[in-house]
Amino acid sequence: MKYVVLVGDGMADRPVDELSGRTPLQAADTPNMDHLAQQGALGRVCNIPEGLPCGSDVANMSILGYPPGIYYRGRSSLEAASIGVDLGGDDLAFRCNLVTMKFSPNGAILVDYSAGHISSEEGSQLVKALNQAFGGAELSFYPGVSYRHLMVWKGGRDGIETVAAHDINGKHIADYLPKGVGADRLRELMEKSRDIFSDHPVNRARLEKGLAPANSIWLWGQGRPPQLPSFVEQHGLRGSMITAVDLMKGLAIYAGMEVVKVEGATGYLDTNYAGKVQGALNSLEQNDLAYVHVEAPDELGHAGDCGLKIKAIEDFDRQVVGPIMERLARMGEFRVLLLPDHPTPVSLRTHTPEPVPFIIYPRGDLPAIGSAEVAFSETWAERSDLYISDGSTLLTMLKQR
Repeated sequence: MKYVVLVGDGMADRPVDELSGRTPLQAADTPNMDHLAQQGALGRVCNIPEGLPCGSDVANMSILGYPPGIYYRGRSSLEAASIGVDLGGDDLAFRCNLVTMKFSPNGAILVDYSAGHISSEEGSQLVKALNQAFGGAELSFYPGVSYRHLMVWKGGRDGIETVAAHDINGKHIADYLPKGVGADRLRELMEKSRDIFSDHPVNRARLEKGLAPANSIWLWGQGRPPQLPSFVEQHGLRGSMITAVDLMKGLAIYAGMEVVKVEGATGYLDTNYAGKVQGALNSLEQNDLAYVHVEAPDELGHAGDCGLKIKAIEDFDRQVVGPIMERLARMGEFRVLLLPDHPTPVSLRTHTPEPVPFIIYPRGDLPAIGSAEVAFSETWAERSDLYISDGSTLLTMLKQR
């Protein structure tokens, strides 16, 4: 038996006025997911336990079958693992976003949490400048992917409150700066980064091309290493992770899963979909389960771009779901779990914790809605009697069907 988990990050949404009250998932043309919803078991699942941050780290930890209430210790330690950074006992890891701010006498506004989805090559040069300015025994900066980078603070304190950059797009930053004991150090670094970046060659070149400059850092999402049992210990399966996102790679590393490298995987609309599909299928030659994570719908939800979010969902359907299902049909027995990890409504431009639709295919003895009109959407999932209150049990359910 082979298992495939297909995650369209942030696909779920809320009704949008410009779509006549439909969600992007309802408006998108998704024949492959609709077919699975018609033939499989369609339901809803809650991946965000009450009281925990509403993020992809918590949600995907649930989907992987690790109860976040037991294992979650913050997201940035996961990103550290993905880029080969070993954290010591007193190390605190932070996500270091490269962002675009607009400055005025009335204060700063964060206008783009991704600095125009800056390239990894440009980001690496800016992170090098941060290390030259601040790096040493206390602080270290590490390059990641696009705008997503890492800072490690040796001796950093627990209890600091931070806010995700993508949650405050378009807002004045004054009310969202880090708070708590030790937060003054983070605020100082964020402010000083502006001077370092103001005349950096990367930003001069971006401005000449009409692109958004990365003119500040934003520090958030701090964490320490989780202690996870291996995926084999947890589920009796060998697993692989196919993703462009560092936190997902880090989760896989802590779980002892194979991380499949895919050239050209970006976490955006321009990602190498065919490469991810092939990487997943190849990994099933040695592994029992392939976990395919696609980030683009979430990015467009954060951007508040309804049209491009629909495109991201349709790309996921045509370039990932369709090809994988076609190939699995030739490989013998298989089971598929397909779902978003959490909603990222374009109207809010941030994550929300409500349940998301999911499909298990084939459905085994699970109930079917029994209508030829069924589509993969929030509203059809709400009509189902199948509701899972604890997302960390979903993978066990998949194995039992």
